[in-house]
Amino acid sequence: MSSSYPAYLELFQSGELARRAEKAIGSLADCTGCARQCHANRLADDSPNSFCRTGRYALVSSSFPHHGEETCLRGTHGSGTIFFSHCNLRCVFCQNFDISWQGQGRPVGPDRLAAMMLGLEEHGCHNINFVTPSHVVPQILEALCLAVEGGLCSPIVYNTGSYDSLETLRLLVTNGTVDR
Repeated sequence: MSSSYPAYLELFQSGELARRAEKAIGSLADCTGCARQCHANRLADDSPNSFCRTGRYALVSSSFPHHGEETCLRGTHGSGTIFFSHCNLRCVFCQNFDISWQGQGRPVGPDRLAAMMLGLEEHGCHNINFVTPSHVVPQILEALCLAVEGGLCSPIVYNTGSYDSLETLRLLVTNGTVDR
């Protein structure tokens, strides 16, 4: 039984979170992070050739306490939502078309993404809610290490369209195993 809650704190304390973040960032050189497996070199910011149109840094559309989520997520102070731009699904009828298709947002490095997480926690949000994160898991893991160093201890919501690769999901679970 884990003594740390949330579980990523234990991964951080053991050094496993940093190891996973480093592995994930390295995988951007030949990206197979989502089920599309486009093999773009996202480290070289080859975003026009990646299916998700995202390069080395995540694009963030917005970050705010979201009171429109389900009650169990939003609580009384909101869910600390970070909306990532672009997407690996490209659903024709997406309700977030301006974000997922048009890429509305700005590139953020790991320091800024970590600061967003910490700011949402300081605001009293009940969790950190990553929306459309499948294509930016490496960037999230890298920033999560910095956020934990800064004191982050909120639960994380992985709010995905579920078009994830098994390898990416393995980076996110505590024990590293995901069955087919």
